[in-house]
Amino acid sequence: MTSALDAPTDTASPARHLVCRGCGAQFPLAAQHACVECFGPLEVGYDPAALARVSREEIAAGPKNIWRYAGLLPVGQDPAARVTLNPGFTPLVPASALAAEVGIAAPLWVKDDSANPTHSFKDRVVSVALTAARGLGFTRFACASTGNLANSVAAHAARAGVPSIVFVPADLEPSKILTTAVYDGDLVAIETDDFEDTAFVNVNVRPYYAEGSKTLGYEVAEQLGWRIPAQVVIPMASGELLTKIDKAFSELVEIGLAEAPAGGWRVFGAQSAGCNPIAVALHAGTDVITPVRPTGIAKSLNIGDPAAGLYALEAVKRSGGWMDFADDDEIRDAIRQLARTTGIFAETAGGVTVAVLRKLVESGHLDPTAETVVFNTGEGLKTIDAVAELVGPTYRVRPSLRAAREVGLIR
Repeated sequence: MTSALDAPTDTASPARHLVCRGCGAQFPLAAQHACVECFGPLEVGYDPAALARVSREEIAAGPKNIWRYAGLLPVGQDPAARVTLNPGFTPLVPASALAAEVGIAAPLWVKDDSANPTHSFKDRVVSVALTAARGLGFTRFACASTGNLANSVAAHAARAGVPSIVFVPADLEPSKILTTAVYDGDLVAIETDDFEDTAFVNVNVRPYYAEGSKTLGYEVAEQLGWRIPAQVVIPMASGELLTKIDKAFSELVEIGLAEAPAGGWRVFGAQSAGCNPIAVALHAGTDVITPVRPTGIAKSLNIGDPAAGLYALEAVKRSGGWMDFADDDEIRDAIRQLARTTGIFAETAGGVTVAVLRKLVESGHLDPTAETVVFNTGEGLKTIDAVAELVGPTYRVRPSLRAAREVGLIR
């Protein structure tokens, strides 16, 4: 299958090739995710000169969504060619009350990506992946998903008028099944089919999909006045979100768009105790990531054999960061703490991140005097069962002032 992406003809894209993370082999910009030389994962390679031409002024003049960074992305330079819900430019929320509770004296921020159109960061990666897929000539969109990705692919396909098919675990949270099915794409696997014309966003167009995560890093830097925060705490499933945010920071500093902290930035990873193979490897002092069978309530992070786990380890080690994990009770408590202190109702992945933030402070791995950003990647209404039995009416009273006084609600 060929398209304008297959050859470096007239294009404003700064992308020039796919490059293997393992051996460095280069390939054309096509629907390919693995190196034929060493079977390593591929990512997009850029023309440094093209990236360097992007200015703060150009970005500021762009739309208030991920496409303001089109000059730094592999696709999407032509607005008419985009397959998108226009996600991004989500709030960077000051979290002073949370900082006080966990023992952080420096500014603490929550990058709240639940504000995206389908209420998770997946809208970023899907917009980039499906824009690439359309340019590559695909006529149907698909994915295998633990929930949020399914929501996003179905919604993007509906907006673009393209058929979709998504595969989800049978025990997925009912709210995530509903919020995928409502877009009327196929939600069940079929026994036989020809997938030649189908773009699986997290398989055959994965290199482009992964690049969408960088926009989180771009936005944080821009929202901080083109500064890179000293510390970031990022949830990990495959590990790719962490590696791409780190990559975004590096790109911005390299081309002169953002300033790095004097001592550089440190990257911290957060996993659920029910699926923590990357963090366990770090704690054991090994680069061997042993696959696990996922359990626990943080289903959106349940990737037992993380494709980018090794690269997440490298980023954390290089930056002087750390990783930790949280059990289900800690996740539930952290969801409630984040809501109580910031007004942000996070899904279980956000609970993982806040719970790990607390552990990092307690263990001394995270510097409480350094500016820190934590990432909430999804909306709590998608995983409401996680806290449904823990919260409810504070008081139950008859509709009278006397009843309210009797229970101590008023005096």
